[in-house]
Amino acid sequence: MQKKFKRSFDEIAHIVGETERFFDRAQIEPALRTPVDLCIEELFVNMVTYNTESEQEILLEMSAIEGGIEVCLTDFDVDRFDPTELREVDVDAPLAERTPGGLGVYLVLKMVDSIHYEYHDRQSRISFQIKAGKENV
Repeated sequence: MQKKFKRSFDEIAHIVGETERFFDRAQIEPALRTPVDLCIEELFVNMVTYNTESEQEILLEMSAIEGGIEVCLTDFDVDRFDPTELREVDVDAPLAERTPGGLGVYLVLKMVDSIHYEYHDRQSRISFQIKAGKENV
């Protein structure tokens, strides 16, 4: 499945609908839907929020793999932002002492089995895999 979405938070409901249809067609383990939807939403929201220099649509690709799903999000005409680079997130600190930002990507990294980032020609591509059997956060 490949589909482009406008750079708008309103698209999240449409993305969730596409995920639901893809899971049904590809007969992917239904228990994977929630972590997949959460990861897609977090990465999509980050692209819309932080890559404001682009007006191009964001490409979502999903494919069934053995035991799960692979998802790719591609953002066009943007600066480099690698979510796989480690950032310190102190999840044990009291809320008042935490620095805002980073928690969503931290959760994505905990939920996926693998994640990969590519950047070239102002094109940012994040792909991740989630497979059945993993305890997702």
